[in-house]
Amino acid sequence: MTEIKPQVYDDPRPAEALAPFHEWARTHDPGWTYAAARLLLTPVAVALYRTRARGRAHVPPAGGFILAPNHFSNMDHFFCCMYLRRRIRFMSKSQFFGNNPALSYVFRVSGHFPVRRGHNDEEAFVTAHSILARSGAVGIYAEGGRSRTGGLGEPRPGIGRLALESGVPVVPVAIHGSSQVRQWRRARFPRVTVSYGQPLRFERQTAPDRDAQLAAAQQIFDRVRGLYEALEG
Repeated sequence: MTEIKPQVYDDPRPAEALAPFHEWARTHDPGWTYAAARLLLTPVAVALYRTRARGRAHVPPAGGFILAPNHFSNMDHFFCCMYLRRRIRFMSKSQFFGNNPALSYVFRVSGHFPVRRGHNDEEAFVTAHSILARSGAVGIYAEGGRSRTGGLGEPRPGIGRLALESGVPVVPVAIHGSSQVRQWRRARFPRVTVSYGQPLRFERQTAPDRDAQLAAAQQIFDRVRGLYEALEG
């Protein structure tokens, strides 16, 4: 597997530095950069990575929901959304926002919003809830960040918390093949397959404790794992 840089889990900036990105996400729908990225990257995904999708009928056509994929590559945002009519707004690591003006613009106008790495970022959950309340779709990686091993990681409580607090459907998603995407540097292009599972729903809780969050996250990720293992088979 191609070596990738270590994860940076701490963002030293104050929360106020990310406030404009949250404000924009709470008051705007995804803009032109979302459609532009799809237009530019779909031919690459189809021609080079032979990306295919299964189970798209499981994705709700309307109303708020959570998309819960596994995570290997920075291309996963695109792989799991390219065949969907809904515009998915990802909770993305805060390093994508505010450090590079061009990248910040693309992520902001595409509708994504930051989670402040290394901190208990309540603002990220406020933003996610505001999007769901407007019948939007939020993407949150079940593992919290990219797996560095080439195999599935372990779920983090954040997705369980959002599922329990919101009570909206959660669509488990397996992305298979993207762990090798960086092999393009060696002129190797793995086949990528995305599988959408039947939505899960949880009884809504106002303030779920950490054990409840982890239990919900594990239930979601068990579905992701099942979908992934089916693709491997």
